[in-house]
Amino acid sequence: MNRARLLMMNAALGPLDYRVPDGMDVVPGSVVLAPLGPRQVIGIVWEEGRLPAERVADSRLRPLLEVLPVPPLRAELRRLIEWTADYYCASLASVARMVLSSGGALKGPATMTEYRLSGGMPERMTPQRERAMAALEGEQATIRELAGLSDVSEGVLRGLVNQGVLEPVVVDCDRPYLLARADYAEPVLNGAQQDVADRFVAAVEERRFAPFLLDGVTGSGKTETYFEAIAAAIRAGQQTLVLLPEIALTEAFLRRFEDRFGAAPVLWHSSLKSTERRRGWRAIASGSAQVVVGARSALFLPYANLGLIVVDEAHETSFKQDEGVRYNARDVAVMRARFERIPVVLASATPALESLQMAAAGTYEKLDLESRYGGAMLPAITTINLTEEPPERGRWLAPPLVEAMQARMERGEQTLLFLNRRGFAPLTLCRNCGHRFQCPNCSAWLVEHRLSHRLACHHCGHETSTPDACPECGEHDCLVACGPGVERIADEVAAILPEARVAVATSDTLNTPEKAAAFVAAAEEGAIDVIVGTQLVTKGFHFPELTLVGVVDADLGLEGGDLRAAERTYQQVAQVAGRAGRGAKPGEVLIQTRHPDAPVIAALAAGDRDAFYDAETEARRHAGAPPFGRWAAIIVSSEDEAEAREAANRIGATRPNLPDVAILGPAPAPLSLLRGRYRYRLLINARRTAQVQDVIRDWLGALTFPSGVRVGVDIDPYSFV
Repeated sequence: MNRARLLMMNAALGPLDYRVPDGMDVVPGSVVLAPLGPRQVIGIVWEEGRLPAERVADSRLRPLLEVLPVPPLRAELRRLIEWTADYYCASLASVARMVLSSGGALKGPATMTEYRLSGGMPERMTPQRERAMAALEGEQATIRELAGLSDVSEGVLRGLVNQGVLEPVVVDCDRPYLLARADYAEPVLNGAQQDVADRFVAAVEERRFAPFLLDGVTGSGKTETYFEAIAAAIRAGQQTLVLLPEIALTEAFLRRFEDRFGAAPVLWHSSLKSTERRRGWRAIASGSAQVVVGARSALFLPYANLGLIVVDEAHETSFKQDEGVRYNARDVAVMRARFERIPVVLASATPALESLQMAAAGTYEKLDLESRYGGAMLPAITTINLTEEPPERGRWLAPPLVEAMQARMERGEQTLLFLNRRGFAPLTLCRNCGHRFQCPNCSAWLVEHRLSHRLACHHCGHETSTPDACPECGEHDCLVACGPGVERIADEVAAILPEARVAVATSDTLNTPEKAAAFVAAAEEGAIDVIVGTQLVTKGFHFPELTLVGVVDADLGLEGGDLRAAERTYQQVAQVAGRAGRGAKPGEVLIQTRHPDAPVIAALAAGDRDAFYDAETEARRHAGAPPFGRWAAIIVSSEDEAEAREAANRIGATRPNLPDVAILGPAPAPLSLLRGRYRYRLLINARRTAQVQDVIRDWLGALTFPSGVRVGVDIDPYSFV
């Protein structure tokens, strides 16, 4: 190969050709360093026939500078990049950047310096030094990391280094991970679990594309069945990827994994330090990482020998990326398995309607676990009609739920209260002048968080301290919290049950794996009586003493015009109900609602999932909604409202007129101002046979927009705000 076509990491550049110097070994997939003007940029060598570009004469080609010391990206991963870019109307460069997501990993082998206590003592002891030495016993890390662990400044630690109290240790950045053992602690499975596990193991051993939908009730032992598939992959020397929807679930999963395989998997998520990302990326690319557990971005890593993909809680909407490349990790996981020719397991107690339809059509093989493991029974579910049994004035918990909580306290059992609303109250206003606290960057109210004494926007992250007086009229002691959040429910529990030990479990309070692990340990040790949480607690947790689940407002998810609202509500409530009675003691679920006759609430109360899914299927079929039709959205935004509106109107005015495609809008988005940008949306509803992506590319490709306008495309959208 004397010339190479590169996929550049900047979509605006397009493909570029370079000369390959004599002696340089370049193959498709090689990651290289190339000159671009006065700069040096990274590119990926691609097949010319798959990456069209104007061919430049050999005499005009500049030479490549270096092949970076990482394995070439395999053909299967390159095909996934192409498919993802094509299906989600994204650039190849934006998808490829997710693959090369650790810049440090591309630089080759390296060492770093960490520090640990040497056993010596400082010449002069100070309170800060004493605190640091006590906190760092047995620890080894960088100065910055040790400062975080000991809660002292880096200057204090550098003083201890100068005095020999902390000694440097040179470590290999790419030191290997402990190896998992397939036979470390083999479980005893029941008959149904064994049948499912055998199917998974056979597919791994056959090394063929086999998509499975694992449909098992909460507590049925789904994890144990796919652990056997992971064991088969380990025995075969193949890698496994397990996708989880929440970082907070990681710690509980890691403990189960370590108990089964004797070593922790390799982690991949946004909270990793750069050194951890570098180490993990290189281990994955070399093939030494046996099992990777991560968030959706782990799907695009350059696995050397991938043999199995598992998507746990596959129904979760958090697998859908809403910024950048707007992909659905559940669907891309199936496509990666197809390109790699390996099995993929979609596991859920409440599968997405699209997945159930794929199983009904025979595309996925559906495997069922219909009963809980070890004889545990599914909980009894009862609705509380809030129009007939309302809470006391100023409160949010109805008398039957309060009585059930008191009974659990007396028996030493635990209660979980679910309300999918963070903070103390969703709206704060002035009772004197009516002023409402609104985000300056978004068309959304600021949410009061009393635990941290702040008002926060949950869309852009804007925060401000809670004022003592109304900023509009200057009146003191006039601010009123409207509506409940989990913090307000926790305060109500403390007033009703003053002896109860209450924990608030949300993405605010469990925002690191360490905090999540501490919460799980406290709950398992019986140090928590009542958990008040958001959707974070609806999945993955197993507390044997938790026998009561109260859904504070089951109607909340049905508001707002979400086209998947009923399905999402059913999934969340069914999942949180599944936390009750997972041990030897029976569980009970009480659902507070003002609409007990609504189809989704009635189905939950009757435990009739099939009836709900049948009704939802017919409603979707009638509306031409997924999986029977296609949705796509075009989102237009600008910091200038008039500019955004004009661009959206131009798009609307040039819409194609096609018999199998309906285009609605443009209209201001429900969240019309987001992070300082004004937003308009168009919604496309098409038949399954329509080539939606081609229609959108041809339509938008003929238009030009001012530099301040962004036009985004969302294929198969989940968010409609």
